[in-house]
Amino acid sequence: MLGIPSKYRMKKTAKKEIKKNLVAYSFIIPNFIGFAIFTLFPMLFAMILAFMNWDGANPITFVGMSNFKRLLTDETFKIALFNTFYYAIGTVPITLVCSLGLALLLNKSFMGRNIFRAIFFFPYVASLVAVAVVWNMIFHPTMGPVNEFLRTLGVINPPKWSASTKWAMPTVIMASVWKNVGYYMIIYLAGLQGIPLHLYEAAEIDGANRWELFKNITLPMLTPSTFFVSIMLTISCFKVFDLIFVMTGGGPGRATNVLVSHIYNTAFKEFSYGYSSAIAMVLFFIVLIITIIQFRMEKKWVSYM
Repeated sequence: MLGIPSKYRMKKTAKKEIKKNLVAYSFIIPNFIGFAIFTLFPMLFAMILAFMNWDGANPITFVGMSNFKRLLTDETFKIALFNTFYYAIGTVPITLVCSLGLALLLNKSFMGRNIFRAIFFFPYVASLVAVAVVWNMIFHPTMGPVNEFLRTLGVINPPKWSASTKWAMPTVIMASVWKNVGYYMIIYLAGLQGIPLHLYEAAEIDGANRWELFKNITLPMLTPSTFFVSIMLTISCFKVFDLIFVMTGGGPGRATNVLVSHIYNTAFKEFSYGYSSAIAMVLFFIVLIITIIQFRMEKKWVSYM
């Protein structure tokens, strides 16, 4: 008789747990279904399609490693790969330095600080198409205000910027840094505000100057923020497409043709879905390898600090 209430309570508790789990899964399942339909299944299909030949009209045929062997002789792929690394190497460190510098400046207390924060963050939430169009107008080779200003300084032949094979990628990099620096500035601001003030006070008592405070306290304490920013920046740089598509279309020539642009052109202009999937898989593994390296470097940096 004494065991019956105990069993009853156990059953009642189990029912409550099941009900809680069902409520939790009811929130998760819709999101998972959307993820599975629009991300997981297409990704798995692309992995399979990388070993196939398909133009979207004729039957799919198995070609093995032929698509990956084709990469070795594809000159456009080599140029796109170089341009992608060029864009990433130019964008990541500049954005890191600029966003950290802005965060340090705007973390100080002064009149209008919140207004300046909003101003620097605004480009990130602005329409990318509008930003790209305006940026092209500003750097227009003949009528742009930047070249007009350079001419007033005595520069006879200013750069043609996005219309030049030499200056097109630096122009895209500058536009990318300008648009994204405000977002990463906010991340660094959150990291700076999480640093305990007593660390600075103790170091100042010991006679540390500003550079020593930054080097020995600020920079090490911002390691998680820097790691997050570098990971997100690297991934976004390797999958850049929209900014380049609007500003240069991958040109002039192939000067700004990156891997995602090459995937787009191969899939939707040449209708070679198998080969474009192979390029996408190469891009995926490049990003994966770089991310793993960054994780290992972050651990070594933390242990060193």
